[in-house]
Amino acid sequence: MAREAGFGPGRRWLICGLLFAATAINYIDRQIVGVLKPLLAHQYAWSETDYATIVFWFQAAYAIGYLGFGRLIDKIGARLGYAAAVTLWTLAHMAHAFVSGFSGFVVARFALGLGESGNFPAGLKAVAEWFPKQERAFATGLFNAGANVGAIITPILVPAVTLTLGWRAAFLVTGLLTLAWLAAWLTLYRSPRQDTKVSAEELAFIERDPPDPVETTPWLSLLKVKETWAYAAGKFLIDPIWWMFLFWLPDFFAKRHHLDLKSFGPPLVVVYVLSDLGSIAGGWLSSRLIKSGRSVNVARKLSMLVSAICVLPIFMAAYVDNLWTATCLVGLAAAAHQAFSCNLYTLPADVFPRRAVASVVGIGGTAGAIGGMLMAEYAGFILDRVGNYTPIFAVAGSVYLIALLVIHLISPRYAPAKLS
Repeated sequence: MAREAGFGPGRRWLICGLLFAATAINYIDRQIVGVLKPLLAHQYAWSETDYATIVFWFQAAYAIGYLGFGRLIDKIGARLGYAAAVTLWTLAHMAHAFVSGFSGFVVARFALGLGESGNFPAGLKAVAEWFPKQERAFATGLFNAGANVGAIITPILVPAVTLTLGWRAAFLVTGLLTLAWLAAWLTLYRSPRQDTKVSAEELAFIERDPPDPVETTPWLSLLKVKETWAYAAGKFLIDPIWWMFLFWLPDFFAKRHHLDLKSFGPPLVVVYVLSDLGSIAGGWLSSRLIKSGRSVNVARKLSMLVSAICVLPIFMAAYVDNLWTATCLVGLAAAAHQAFSCNLYTLPADVFPRRAVASVVGIGGTAGAIGGMLMAEYAGFILDRVGNYTPIFAVAGSVYLIALLVIHLISPRYAPAKLS
């Protein structure tokens, strides 16, 4: 009889560990430019709009790549799709060490965005292959927590390398981590039925949900179902807030609390430790509700509602003078974002057949990246014209309740998608 407990030992948790590590490295690579922003802006005389433009083109590439990688991964599978994405983003990331000035960073960030866009479509495809529905939110929360670990490591590792060897070395040193992960992935990852180390008991547990029909899904058919738009709308609204945290929090602490490369590490670590806890808690809460008898619809949306309410106090972060009060307010919002996000991430796997999961994730990721492009332009405009973060945090505090409302209006029953 298959195990009911979702926390016991099993090969699937090794796979989840690989996804966690990849996501951590992904966030180290993308967040470096935010940590180095005060230094690079001074060295190359970037305005706030210049920096926003660099972020804009990263996210434009992310939007393009997310859509393309989602479809590619559904066709060639998580193993090869993930390897292709990691190879591209590693080359682009290490190329930052050899560029100088505004144009060079735009090109390098664009290439990085293309490669990094494959991380979550591939990761969620792997979760759909290796975990039954009752464990997916928790597994997604665990591997999504790698984003926060990467964000914790970055303000510790990057300043240390930069102050010792220079900022160019920071891109090369961190690039070596990705190469090591790629070798481990190609060695260890197989689908559950191809992995000889999966026990019969665990395989039965993984495959406990009804099997999907063996057929292809025309890409345009995904755009004809409302569940795709529910996911895409949620991503469009909430993803820009996380992008803002990644790319502008070091600048917020530098401007509002006069910190620098040597001193803004501890507040950033606190923010991302809290967000890490939020990611795991959000997945745990909805999984717990399902196991207690609540429907998937109620469990996911109730978890998102709790998360949305917890974001609201970020309104006050721009006003408080105490560094650690501001840090805790931002950290609470970051934790709530991750709790909301890990439940939203499960929507494609919950309501779509496995063959379509990565494509739907790609569509949603593209929508989120487009929202991030708009947020980048908005943040650059506000900081150049207004000079403080109050309007930016006002947007951050309000969009989660709006996102949940939109998701519920589009998909009130959270029913399986009816694909033509």
